[in-house]
Amino acid sequence: MGLLTQRIERSELVEGYHIYTWRTLFAYSHHGIYVGDSKVVHYTQQNSVSGEPILSSAPFKCSSASSANVGLGTEVSTTCSIPECVFQQKRSGVVLSCLNCFLGGGQLYRFEYGVNTSFLLTRIRGGTCTTAQSDPPEDVIHRALYLLQEGFGSYHAFMNNCEDFALYCKTGRVDQEAIGSSGQIASVVGAPLAAIVSLPLKLFMSNPAGAVLTVGIYSLNRYANDLGVSSRVTEVKVEELTSFRNRKSSKKTINENHSVTGEVTLNQTDTTTC
Repeated sequence: MGLLTQRIERSELVEGYHIYTWRTLFAYSHHGIYVGDSKVVHYTQQNSVSGEPILSSAPFKCSSASSANVGLGTEVSTTCSIPECVFQQKRSGVVLSCLNCFLGGGQLYRFEYGVNTSFLLTRIRGGTCTTAQSDPPEDVIHRALYLLQEGFGSYHAFMNNCEDFALYCKTGRVDQEAIGSSGQIASVVGAPLAAIVSLPLKLFMSNPAGAVLTVGIYSLNRYANDLGVSSRVTEVKVEELTSFRNRKSSKKTINENHSVTGEVTLNQTDTTTC
């Protein structure tokens, strides 16, 4: 196991695996659930087309069998050889596609579950492992195929992305607050946050000590936001996920309305006093 990723061969794939591939020279990763027969269920931007579900070949950039020598992260624009490769419901971001289309010319990696704290913190980048335990493969595949039909809500790069989708399929856990559970987003947010928080203290430290402090704050932030550690997560049955999110959205709206009402009342009181 490397410090960055956990690469595997296609022959090692097992139904229910959470897999991912890096895009654009390790800038970000795309995640999905392997459901067998060289098929992957993953989450992307919503299909805005109304009417019947999409059933087609290669709407994505697809890597062909001849692209084995292509460099890491390179996307090859070829025609997928699998008839009707992609299935996607109308106005849904959940997609069933072949493994080649999912990888888009990139390498294949397995997301690790049930890792210990030291292993989690040695990973330089988030979005590769979690301390949370995975549910049995049959539960994972059930969630993925259910969400393929019902959708996974509105896509949001920070709050509801492909990693959030795969994490939910594997564990049945969701974040009760506005932010998602994505490890790579925790890294993106945590790095500058650690630099800012540690800046006043680094003024009184030597350069090596300051660097260690920044890394320590970054690691603690990643640990605190990990799906297996965070106190914000709760288990939700896949059949109840939509209603759960609707309740959460309604509660957020009510709280925002109360906040606005309170501000208006306060302003009116100040005006009367003046």
